[in-house]
Amino acid sequence: MIILGTIINVLAVLAGGSAGLLFHARLPQRFVGITFQGIGLFTLVLGFSMALEAEEWIVVVLSLVLGGVSGELLRLDAFFDSLANRLGHKFKTGGKRFNEGLLTAFLLYCMGSMTILGAIEEGMTGQRELYYVKSLMDGISSIALASGLGAGVLFSVVPLFVYQAGLTVLAFYFGSFLPELMISSLTATGGVLLIGLGLNILQVTKMSILNLLPSLLFSLLLSWVFLML
Repeated sequence: MIILGTIINVLAVLAGGSAGLLFHARLPQRFVGITFQGIGLFTLVLGFSMALEAEEWIVVVLSLVLGGVSGELLRLDAFFDSLANRLGHKFKTGGKRFNEGLLTAFLLYCMGSMTILGAIEEGMTGQRELYYVKSLMDGISSIALASGLGAGVLFSVVPLFVYQAGLTVLAFYFGSFLPELMISSLTATGGVLLIGLGLNILQVTKMSILNLLPSLLFSLLLSWVFLML
C-alpha cells in the first residue's frame, strides 16, 4: 500500500491527540493556560525556522498577498468559523479554540519539508523511514497540542490524510515532481502562517490566518512560474 506511511502518521496523531485530551480534562485551568502559552511560543519558533528556508522571498511575499486577497473574496474565515462552531459545540470547545487547534496542527504536520520529502520517498521507492520519524514526532507533538488547544487537533487528521496521501500518489505516478524551489517556498509560506498563528494564540494579534491559507497554493504556482522564466 503506497500510502501506508500516511495511515501510520494519522494513527499516531489520533493516539497522541486522544492522550492530550485526557490530560486536558484532568488538568486545572491554570496548567491549561500555561500549556497554551508554551504552544504559542513553540509555534512562533517553528514558524521562524520554516520561514527562513525561503530561497526566493518575492515568491513568498506575492503568495501571501494573492492568497490573502483570494481568501477574503472567498470568505474562508466565515465558512470555517461556522463549521468550527458546529463541531466545537459537539465537542464542548469554543469555535475559536477549535479553529486554532485544527490550523496549528495542520500547518505543523503538513507544511514542513519532511512531509514532502517523505511523500516522494514513499511514492518513488516504497521506503517509509522519513514518515516513521515524522509519525513519532507528530504523535508526541499532538499530546501537547491537544492538551492546550482541544479537539480541533484530532480533526487535523482529515486534511493531513488528504494532503500527504495526495502527494504520495503524485510522487508514485510522476516521480520527483516538486523542484527544490517549490518545496522551500511552500515550507517558508507555511512558516509565515505559523508565525501569525502563534501571535494569535498568544493573543498578541487577531490576524485572519484562515483567509491566508490560499497562499500555500499560490506558493506552488508562483514557484513554477518563477522556474519557467
